[in-house]
Amino acid sequence: MKIRVMGDNVLRQKATEIQTFDEKLKNLSKEMIDLMHNSEGIGLAAPQEGLTIRMLVTDISPVEKGYSEMAFVNPVILETWGESILEEGCLSIPGIREEVERPEEILIKYQTIDGEEKTEKFSGWMARVLQHEVDHLEGVLFVDYLSPVKQKLVMNQYSNA
Repeated sequence: MKIRVMGDNVLRQKATEIQTFDEKLKNLSKEMIDLMHNSEGIGLAAPQEGLTIRMLVTDISPVEKGYSEMAFVNPVILETWGESILEEGCLSIPGIREEVERPEEILIKYQTIDGEEKTEKFSGWMARVLQHEVDHLEGVLFVDYLSPVKQKLVMNQYSNA
């Protein structure tokens, strides 16, 4: 598998809910984690692999202690609090990094890779990565949060890279 880059239509599609929790899904989760690690990322959503399903994986341990690999199936952000502006990048938009404003804390409902339902509150980097990856499941890219002028500059920079 390879990471799809900006311009690929799959990145703009809304992903569908996962109904079947089986060995195939567990294997896909492991494959996504491997691809994320090999690409030196801290989050990866299924659409970035060309799959329009609602699954994402994270491993923010390089930037925040206390975390390890996690898979989130059918995630939904229920509530948000605060605000934070940090620089973001994306494996699907290589070489581009820009400041993005997002909520500082989130309450997210999701299922584990085994289908167990969970609701958890996250803050800091984990909240940011989850919001970024959930956006991928909705067909939204981080550059969509930039001003129209900044978007144009980024698109020009990306197309000239």
